[in-house]
Amino acid sequence: MTHEELVRLDHQYTLQTYGRFDVDIDRGKGATLWDLSGKEYIDFTSGIGVISVGYGNEKWVEAITEQAGKLGHVSNLFYTQPYARLAEVLCRRTGMAGAFFGNSGAESNEGAIKVARKYSFDKYGKGRGTVLTLNNSFHGRTVTTLAATGQDVFHNYFFPFTDGFRYADPTIDGVKEVAGHDVCAILVELVQGEGGVFPLDKAFIHDLAILCAERDWLLMVDEVQTGVGRTGTLFCFQQYGILPDVVTFAKGIAGGLPMGGFLVSERCRGVLGPGTHASTFGGNPVCSAAALAVQDILDDAALQQVAEKGQYLRERIEGLELPCLGKTRGLGLMIGVEVRDGFTNKDLAARLMDAGLLVLTAGHNVLRLLPPLTITKEEMDKGLAILDRTLR
Repeated sequence: MTHEELVRLDHQYTLQTYGRFDVDIDRGKGATLWDLSGKEYIDFTSGIGVISVGYGNEKWVEAITEQAGKLGHVSNLFYTQPYARLAEVLCRRTGMAGAFFGNSGAESNEGAIKVARKYSFDKYGKGRGTVLTLNNSFHGRTVTTLAATGQDVFHNYFFPFTDGFRYADPTIDGVKEVAGHDVCAILVELVQGEGGVFPLDKAFIHDLAILCAERDWLLMVDEVQTGVGRTGTLFCFQQYGILPDVVTFAKGIAGGLPMGGFLVSERCRGVLGPGTHASTFGGNPVCSAAALAVQDILDDAALQQVAEKGQYLRERIEGLELPCLGKTRGLGLMIGVEVRDGFTNKDLAARLMDAGLLVLTAGHNVLRLLPPLTITKEEMDKGLAILDRTLR
């Protein structure tokens, strides 16, 4: 199939809900991709943070193949080994007490919201179900998680949105200003990804944890994008010195297969009982086997390398002193690069893709880099060379 034939097929038979770049992808290995014509690309996107252990990782492929030959799916009315082993690994590596598995980030955040509201209902009854989120946040594309998202640009078309959310500035005074007796929890991203790759202040998070304890709110962390090694630790909250009540995850958890879920602390271990929450494909054996392979690959040594790679990329990008780019920010291999006035992130991204480097955009005018966590120095240097000669 040619690129033109693929585009015609897409336009004829799929809903045009994505602003796709004029690029097709046919295959990949590591952090390198090729299109149908054989053109090579260095990937600084990893499917928006999904391809955590690179394309075609042999250990990942072997785990999927073996499990698919044994058992592809069975309902959650029965026990299977992969999801149970995965839950154990995640709890042991994080200090959390229990896991629920679903399929996507939005579904994971909806599950967290249900935990918070039921926790409060069980203790206090009705009237205490409001969840606070932060301005500039992003929590998903369902009607409820759009309502939880603290960006006006997403609050359109699909009225009425789900009630029960208020938005605060990321300061302790900002949170107190919008708080009330109806609040049961606060949901935060420790690095606001879609909003422009803004890490939250550690002092603010510590104060927030104290406030949550004082008021018996659940402290919930959305780690859909920051989780699974992306920021240099298995979960970003481990760099903030807190143990949340709920942590959501998705994207990189299964290295490319659709999977999500959330972890809960000991005090939330029994909030959801039989019949209160479910997901048909949650804990699917093949996805769980893939996720176990990801956990095996991303050991402590690999996570340390993520932090070092992120530092290397940021220092090299700032050292290039390109006229269109400013400072960098982020944690690990979750990097935002400011675009200077007079340039737009979308135009720069398109130019880089034409030259063979895939990047993302975020916020008002930021380039966002989310390369596979296993990217090699050779691949990073190739990408940096393309960045330099294209944007200088």
